[in-house]
Amino acid sequence: MHIKYNAPTVLTYAFISALVLVLSQTLLPSLTTALFMVPGRNQFNPRDLVNWVRVFTHVIGHANWNHLISNFSFILLIGPILEETYGSLSLLFMIAVTAFVTGILNAFLLPTALLGASGVVFMMILLASFTNFKQGEIPLTFILVLTLYLGREIFNSFTNNNISEFAHIVGGFCGSLFGFFRPARR
Repeated sequence: MHIKYNAPTVLTYAFISALVLVLSQTLLPSLTTALFMVPGRNQFNPRDLVNWVRVFTHVIGHANWNHLISNFSFILLIGPILEETYGSLSLLFMIAVTAFVTGILNAFLLPTALLGASGVVFMMILLASFTNFKQGEIPLTFILVLTLYLGREIFNSFTNNNISEFAHIVGGFCGSLFGFFRPARR
């Protein structure tokens, strides 16, 4: 028996995110702020190339170990199933699109900076409800997950909790679109 690197996209994403956090907490304390946090609308300069890099890389940076573990507990649980269903490159594409959409909307609409993989988590949660999707059908699991998830995020948006419910909702929207329009490989 041997250990298999069974989900290369998900595992590499997890290891890179953990490495960035280790480096940020030890040798390079400003690393996360410099490269892995997309600024809000008042600080985002569209002429600064680094800001465009951050639009994608903010999903790698995390504030602390609790933040990282909370996100990657879900990603490591759901991600390998999605990677098997959609393929490694397709899942990487979905993660990149979700990062771009959440990052760019945050940069132009919200005043606060954004970091973390929670948009990707919610993309995966909604996408997972489509694993048995057939043309012309809407899975009841998708409707239930969407209802529970949206209800919770809308309720939480009225609390001051330093969590970007906006990123969760946008990530879930991305996952829903991927589920409807990007068929699983068979």
